[in-house]
Amino acid sequence: MGKFLLTSVNPKEILLENILAVMSDEYFSKDLSAKIVGGVKKLEDLIASGAIEASKPNNVQNGKWFCNAAQVLRHCRNMRGKK
Repeated sequence: MGKFLLTSVNPKEILLENILAVMSDEYFSKDLSAKIVGGVKKLEDLIASGAIEASKPNNVQNGKWFCNAAQVLRHCRNMRGKK
């Protein structure tokens, strides 16, 4: 008789993975991304480390930055209020 590994299905993890999969082809602006991760400095550190892909299609001084939405959401700051 074979052994079967029973694992519980966590609906929250499945939902999170579905959200990240849908958002993987979407992009946020630099301002929105900074708000989500907890500040411009943290966003720039994440981009520098390669944790978040960012691109600036137009090579002009005030060109808009585009950050991968799924990667930004993976590094979302804790939004829960302190008890």
